[in-house]
Amino acid sequence: MTAPVISAASAVLAHVPGLARHGSKPSRELARDPELESRFLGALRTFEQAVAYAPHQAFLGARHPRDLPERPWVAASPDGEGRFAGAGELMPEDEFLGLMAAVDEFDLVKLGGADADATAGKLARHPLADCIDLERVAAAGGDAEAVASEPGALPLHLGGDRLAAAIRRADEFDQALTATVLLENLATKASATLALLRLLADHGIEADSIDYVIGAGEEAIGDRYQRGGGNLAKAVAGAAGLGEASGMDVKNFCAAPVPALVVAGSLVASGVFRRVAVVAGGSLPKLGMKFQGHLKHDLPVLEDVLGGSALLIEADDGSSPRVRLDSVGRHPVSAGSSNPKVMEALAVAPLERLGMGMLDVDDYATELHNPEITEPQGSGNVPERNYKTIAALAVRRGDLAREDIGDFVEKRGMPGFAPTQGHIASALCYLPHAQARLTDGDATRVQLIAKGSLFLGRMSEQSDGMSVILERNDGEGG
Repeated sequence: MTAPVISAASAVLAHVPGLARHGSKPSRELARDPELESRFLGALRTFEQAVAYAPHQAFLGARHPRDLPERPWVAASPDGEGRFAGAGELMPEDEFLGLMAAVDEFDLVKLGGADADATAGKLARHPLADCIDLERVAAAGGDAEAVASEPGALPLHLGGDRLAAAIRRADEFDQALTATVLLENLATKASATLALLRLLADHGIEADSIDYVIGAGEEAIGDRYQRGGGNLAKAVAGAAGLGEASGMDVKNFCAAPVPALVVAGSLVASGVFRRVAVVAGGSLPKLGMKFQGHLKHDLPVLEDVLGGSALLIEADDGSSPRVRLDSVGRHPVSAGSSNPKVMEALAVAPLERLGMGMLDVDDYATELHNPEITEPQGSGNVPERNYKTIAALAVRRGDLAREDIGDFVEKRGMPGFAPTQGHIASALCYLPHAQARLTDGDATRVQLIAKGSLFLGRMSEQSDGMSVILERNDGEGG
């Protein structure tokens, strides 16, 4: 069996303060309180502030999260990094609206005439311009106000009240094809496409060399008869010009990226496909999810970005980090849903099976939510809580002395730095760092741990999760 490796990874962000009001929480709360809406709009960040925000630079791979400055990060001075940094880029909102129009195949998005011209000009100067359907962007220009007045249409504003675009519904009666749902899905498609295009361009990957694409996002695409029918993956493959690829989506709430990675590695290891990409776009419903806590503590609305990630898995190339398929950890039904039980199944059990100790892993990457986003709303520091649990399990195993828990958390854990879009934060965001640490750095093993909340669908009270170890390649073959 061929050993699969991760040969490339990308990470992108789209700064979309205008779309933040369409997140699930703001869309419900702001409509009920004009004063709250005014405060919300007044707390939105500029693009320059979003670029300078240190956790965003960590997300893009420009700095390791352990190198983040002391909090508060919102008060930290910019360090000179630009929108193009590390493993990807941070795209401004006007260009992202243009990108949504570029991947819209059904004339759903209409850009204001002046905005369309300006946006098309910016995208024409973008490093990926040759891969973006600029003709479709131009064709989307027109009377956005007229579309916004159509029944069921959704206006999209920039800078508070300036109408920049509108999106129409695709069916008069189908709840799965409302303008709101289509906006969510197009935003996911555009951010995933951007991540995949960056992967190809930044690593010199020929588009037609990829056989299969697996989507690991949180979107639900379909119609009234199969509302979560899916396969955004193939749609993204088509938008990115992968003419020889097919694809499918893997759904597992926040945990989906790690199972998608394992499936991709298994397809390569078995020889079914030679090259498989895993992609995930951002979750628009989670924009502004915790904005009330931010406003309460006089913070800007920090959930104003969409994340996107892409990675490539292929046969062992002798240098890229290997995916240890024999290290896969799963969360069985019998394990229960307490955090220690989940972590025991995902972090400890795979290592015991391989005869390894918990100090044989250099980096544990789990739910890496930015605590500056979660703490003001009362959700606590999720990564720190997980790392303390993992360290306590190491103490119980005898791998670690109790007095060394703090050192374990500091050196094998890391501060959270990802937007609160669960699938992006659940280890996927660490891939650019893991690849760098396992090739040019001093790490030997990284364990990716993802957890999912199945109970949110009201079909089960279960949680779920999966883990896998990435290992430095010794060049001796599979």
